[in-house]
Order: sequence, then structure tokens, then C-alpha cells
Amino acid sequence: MTTLPGALATPVAAPHPPRSPFLDWRAKFVLLALIWGMSFVLIRIGAEVLAPLQLALGRMGTGALALLAVLFLSRGRLPSSPRLWGHMFVAALLLNTVPFTLFGYAAQLIPSALMGIVNASTPLFGVVFAMLILTDERPDRTRLLGLGIGFLGVLTVFGVWNSLGGLDVSGDDALIGMLLVVGATVCYGIGTPYLRRFVAGSPHTALELSSLQMLLGTLPLLVLTPLFTSAPTDLTWRAALAVTALGVFGTGFAYILNYAVVRVAGATVATTVTYVVPVVAVTAGVVLLGETLTWNQPVGALVIILGAALCQGVLRVRRPAPEGAGRRST
Repeated sequence: MTTLPGALATPVAAPHPPRSPFLDWRAKFVLLALIWGMSFVLIRIGAEVLAPLQLALGRMGTGALALLAVLFLSRGRLPSSPRLWGHMFVAALLLNTVPFTLFGYAAQLIPSALMGIVNASTPLFGVVFAMLILTDERPDRTRLLGLGIGFLGVLTVFGVWNSLGGLDVSGDDALIGMLLVVGATVCYGIGTPYLRRFVAGSPHTALELSSLQMLLGTLPLLVLTPLFTSAPTDLTWRAALAVTALGVFGTGFAYILNYAVVRVAGATVATTVTYVVPVVAVTAGVVLLGETLTWNQPVGALVIILGAALCQGVLRVRRPAPEGAGRRST
């Protein structure tokens, strides 16, 4: 499946668990969309007082602690294979460390709603790199059409016809901010097929792999953050709570929710949360932060979602029936 924002693609097939009377998978799906959609608002709040590396470290550190706590309480354990640790370190860089840092930089330049919109292009890059990296992924007419439509949507969001002049930030800053988000989605697009190629078939559970991924992704930030940033002097409770919520829920608890939806409803259904996240992100940005958007940005988001749905097979183009196929032979 195409990796969702900050999520681990589930590499291990698991049997369907008994239906939970406490929380149906549909409720988990909605909760997951709300958590990931709200993440962009939390990133924006944290970026007000924290450097991008600090924001990424706070998010990764609290997310790792949350997952490791759940792993400990469930009596699981981290994988011990050095080879697997190496592959998971690369995956952590691609799916967490680098994109989370890029989002931190982007949050200083563009609104949270716009980050959520551009992030909707994640499935497009997932399909592109899956076809390049995985031997069992082949392009077909529908996928190529979806890619074309999706990237047309990206250009629509960028507003290439007016050089971004209508954005509520300076044009150069808006362009850089959106390119940073595109860079993050490219990382997601590479990381997902990397996991499928080198981690698929592992006997470990998704919780064990997710915990290891978050732990390994935190380590380089622990080294780089003190070297390139100084301690924040104006840290507020608002920013601290935002980063904590971003890590515990958006980066930790969301992994567990995503895996639960995959197990019960399947990977195809789980990936459709990607289409709901931009709606939540835009709504939260406008309502909670008072952000504004130009007409081309939500329109572009709809075009991106249409292209992504075609790429992932959620929508399919019907081929015309061969001439005379419906005629009865005589």
C-alpha cells in the first residue's frame, strides 16, 4: 500500500482479528483521518517557536516513547537482526526523519491547510517509485492517466499561471514551502516500496517494526539537533502540547490505528484515508488558525485526489467493449 503521511506500510499479512465491540474499524478510520489531518495544524503551531530539527525531534521522540510503551505493555520486543536494523534505519530516514524535518521548514513558510493539500500528492509518488523499484509493479493505462491527472492537480495547486501571486504569503516563500512538502512526499514515495522490497515477509509484527523505525529515526535527530540549533528560549505550553500531541497521537497512536484498519478492512480501504486527510487539514487550518486559500488550491486538491484514486485502483476507467462483442452469434 502507499504509505500514508508518516506511517509505516504494513509489511506482514495478519489474520483478521475478531470484531472489537469497543471501536469498529470505521470509527478507527475516521479517527485516523482526523489525527493525520490535524497534524498539519500542530506542525504549524510547533514551528512558531521551534526550529525544524527541534520540531522533528520532539515529534519523533514522543512518538517513539509512545510506541515503545505500548510494545512493552503488550510484551513484544524489538527485532534483533542487524540486517533488518539497517533496512529499518533507511526506511526511518525516508519515512520519518527527513520528511518530518522538511515539514518543519515548510510550516515556517506556508499555511497548514496548504501543506495538507500538497501532501495529498503522496500516493502519486508512491506509485511512481513503486513502478521503478518493485518488479511486480507495472504501469497500465489507468495508472498513467491517474499520474497525469494527479500531477496536473499539483500544478493547479502551485498556480503556475500566475506565479503564485495570489497566495497570502510572498511568492518565493510559498514556492519554497510547497517544494519542501513535495520533497517530503517524494521521500514517502521512495520509502514505501523500499519497505515492501526489503522488509516484506518479516516475522515481526507491525508494532515491533514501527517501534524500531521510530527509535532509529530519532537517533540522527538526537545528534544533529544540538549541533545545529540552540535551546528555544520562548517555548510556550501551546507549542509544547502541540508537539507532544503530534508525536503521541499523530506519529505514535496513528500507527496502531492504521494497522488495525489494514488488518480488518484491507490495505486498499486503509489507503483511502489519504483522500480524507486534506479535507480535515483545510477545515482545521481555516477554522482554528484563520488561514485563507485561493480558489486553485482546493480545486487542485480535488484533481490530485482523483489522480491518486486512479493510480491506486480505487477508480477505474472502463474500456469500451470490442465492436460486436454484445452480438449473439448466429
